[in-house]
Amino acid sequence: MDTVALVPAAGRGTRLGAGVPKALVRVLGQSLLSRAVRGLLDSGSVGHVVVAAAPDQLDLMGREVRDLGERVHVVPGGGERTDSVRTALRAADRLVPSAEIVLVHDAARAFTPARVIRDVVAAVERGAPAVVPTLSVADTIKRVDDEGVVAETVDRSRLRTVQTPQGFTVDVLREAYGAAGEVATDDAGLVERLGYPVETVAGHTNALKVTTSFDLAVAEAVLAAGPVELPESRVDTLGHSNDTGSDAPERCGDES
Repeated sequence: MDTVALVPAAGRGTRLGAGVPKALVRVLGQSLLSRAVRGLLDSGSVGHVVVAAAPDQLDLMGREVRDLGERVHVVPGGGERTDSVRTALRAADRLVPSAEIVLVHDAARAFTPARVIRDVVAAVERGAPAVVPTLSVADTIKRVDDEGVVAETVDRSRLRTVQTPQGFTVDVLREAYGAAGEVATDDAGLVERLGYPVETVAGHTNALKVTTSFDLAVAEAVLAAGPVELPESRVDTLGHSNDTGSDAPERCGDES
């Protein structure tokens, strides 16, 4: 199946405080955007990438990915992430009409191992309408009341943190965005509202999201560690454990 990846990169990244859009922040000489797009293409599972950039950053973003070839397309994004994904999806329909699988990937997760990308695509190819990579929750989670007093210690065995790329059949993501009426930060959440099952594959700690200066320092350390290859992961349904117990390390990535 032909696969196209959408990379919403129109955000300003103010929390990082770098003075440039987060996608253009450099780690050892290369921008997060170029690393993320190259990682998608190098996975061997993605045929084309559509980057949604802020309208006033189109030329700059285009220069960042120019050396990656004609399979990368830069289009104007929107004011919110939801708008950028929607416009990138419409562009993908026009630019890659043969695509049957679509990924949505954060440029800030520029160090996602290739195996995670391949696992997401493979799960959609096997028939899943939507797939997300996840990690087990390592910290104890407590629910508090309005005064900040602990009301409950939450069972973390069924909790997961979600990463990208998230994968979908093109028809399902089109339907989800056609029905979306408000801002959303999680594409799979839009699909869940329509009643489709969202399956999971094992994520990886290297797929951290660069949001703060601390994250950036960690990313540089991850890069210095070299490439990561992961064993095959199994697909599960969202809400079901993909490890051996509530405190077991997440296969392919929980390094607590």
